[in-house]
Amino acid sequence: MNNNTWFGISMALVGVIVGFGAATVIEGGPAGLPSPSPSANAPAPTPSAPPPAPTADNVPEVTDRDHVRGNLNAQVTLVEYSDFECPFCTRHHPTVLQLLEDYGDDVNVVFRHFPLSFHANAQKSAEASECANELGGNDAFWEYHDILFENGADVAQLSAYAEEIGLNKAAFETCLNSDKYAQYVKDDMNGGSRAGVSGTPGNIIIDNDTGETRLVSGAQPVDNFKAVIDEML
Repeated sequence: MNNNTWFGISMALVGVIVGFGAATVIEGGPAGLPSPSPSANAPAPTPSAPPPAPTADNVPEVTDRDHVRGNLNAQVTLVEYSDFECPFCTRHHPTVLQLLEDYGDDVNVVFRHFPLSFHANAQKSAEASECANELGGNDAFWEYHDILFENGADVAQLSAYAEEIGLNKAAFETCLNSDKYAQYVKDDMNGGSRAGVSGTPGNIIIDNDTGETRLVSGAQPVDNFKAVIDEML
C-alpha cells in the first residue's frame, strides 16, 4: 500500500473522531442518548388558594317576616335565596342541613324566595309555602319547604303536600288561590337582586357580630361554605 493510500485512511479516521466530538457537544451527553429534560427535577407548582367570596351589599335585614331555621341568636346567618323547582337548589338542600348539623348553635339559616320565571311551578310553590306558614307557623313552613325539595315542586301536588303535614286542605286552597302572597314572594326576589343575587341558589353569609357579608353563588361543595363560616367564627 503506497503513502497516498495511508494518507487517505488517516484523514478519514480524523474525520470520524472530529464528528464524534461534535455530536457529543451538541446533544449535551454521549452521542445517541437523549438529554435530560430541564424540568425533570423542578418542583411542582404550588396550587393557589381560591379567591375569597365577594361581599354582598344592601342585604335586607333579617326580621320577623323571615323564616329562620336554627338558633335565633347564632353568630353566623346563611341567607338562602332559592327556587323550589331549581335542580341546583334541590342539590343544595342537603348541604344546608349539613351546615346546621355541623355548626349547631353557631349558624342559622334564613330562607327567601327567588322563583325563576322559566320554572312554571316555582312562583305558586313559593306562595304555597307561605300559606303553610300562615296556617301552621314556622315549623309548618319548614316541613312544607322540605317536602317541596324532597318530592318536587308540582302545582298539582301542593294541596296534597299541605294535607301531608296536617294542614286544613280547604283553608290552604283558599289561601293559595287568593294570590295573597304573590307580592311577598316578589319582594323577597327584589331584595335578593339588590343584594347581588342573580341566580339560584344565591347564598349570603352574614357575621352577625361584625356585619360582614359574603356572597357564595350556586350549589357549591359544603367545604366552600365552611371556609367562609370558619373565618367568621
